[in-house]
Amino acid sequence: MPNFFPENRWLFLPVLLLEMVLKGFALWKAARREQKYWFIALLVLNTVGILPLIYLLFFSEKIHFKQSAKPSKRK
Repeated sequence: MPNFFPENRWLFLPVLLLEMVLKGFALWKAARREQKYWFIALLVLNTVGILPLIYLLFFSEKIHFKQSAKPSKRK
């Protein structure tokens, strides 16, 4: 079985950073929405960012921006 890590060291850090950012954001959103089972699954399973990405895209609440009734005047 070939060793994957020595040949692809340049890939390790970006994947690690992406995993940390996605997992942290997904855990934060699951905790704020009091979704206990999602929080546990996201915390325990290491899926290289796949599960947090699925949660953020399909199961978390979308952000809706409110539009003001009056348009702002710029000078």
